[in-house]
Amino acid sequence: MSDPGENVEAAVRPGVAPGGLHTAETPVPAPATGKPRGQFADVWAELRRKPMFWISAFLILVFLVMAAFPSLFTSIDPDQGSLRDNLQGPSKDAWFGRDIQGRDIYARTIYGAQASIVVSVIATLGTVLIGGFIGVVSGYIGGWVDGLLSRIADVFFGLPFLLGALLILFTFNPPGSAPSKLKVEALVAVSLMVLSWPVSMRIMRSAVLSVKEADYIVAARALGASPFRIVLRHVIPNCLASMLVYSTILIGSFIGAEATLSYLGVGLKSPAMSWGIMINEAQQFLRDVPGWLFFPAAFLVTAVLAFVMLGESIREALDPKLR
Repeated sequence: MSDPGENVEAAVRPGVAPGGLHTAETPVPAPATGKPRGQFADVWAELRRKPMFWISAFLILVFLVMAAFPSLFTSIDPDQGSLRDNLQGPSKDAWFGRDIQGRDIYARTIYGAQASIVVSVIATLGTVLIGGFIGVVSGYIGGWVDGLLSRIADVFFGLPFLLGALLILFTFNPPGSAPSKLKVEALVAVSLMVLSWPVSMRIMRSAVLSVKEADYIVAARALGASPFRIVLRHVIPNCLASMLVYSTILIGSFIGAEATLSYLGVGLKSPAMSWGIMINEAQQFLRDVPGWLFFPAAFLVTAVLAFVMLGESIREALDPKLR
């Protein structure tokens, strides 16, 4: 007859069955070490497994460096050219060919990234800050404040984007005027902000409405926290994910919008360098130098796609249903 103490001891020993029989199927649990991963760590772990994230991040890094330090990509002055070499095709001296004034198309394409990136980043920051602030106020306070701000947003939301941008730019930058490049960039950025903030306002308002009655918000309110502290410490941090995704995609959209306005002649104008300006100038010489239109358009499409792909990757990483 076996000792009952042996069975009890064997029952609590990993890998040993009652009666002293060892069982290989019984796993030995590993001790818990470290702290549990937070949301950022989970999202980062998910993003690292996505090739689309790394491709888009690499392309965006290249475009940002290109906009900040164009001299790293070319040592050629984009404004210098010779009429004797105009409308030449690609060669070892001019990789993308030369335009009607004999200027190097490759150098102008590199320097053209600066205006598009700067305008889109500034416009995105302004749109997210303005729309996000109004969305937080509207969603958290509610009542007549929410109704009033929502109706104002509906007015701006109903304006056709292109028509509204043309109206603003034609008013403050009429044809024939010669304002500085900085002033025109600021006008384009402001026009994009004025017409786009209602979308970010609606996104933030919806996020605030979904979290403002959560248990942790109710607990903070019951403990006597002020509305300002609740919004700053609890509401906004839990609503930033959707705005981050929207902001990333919005940068790509604004790059295309700036190029469109410059192409139509109401945004940046020559002698400023922009992909939209180059496409406008090249359309009359498409048969002579197709690279004059193709290469700026290829850079433009690649930049827009890179930001859109990054935004989609972040959205999928943040949404557990899409993992």
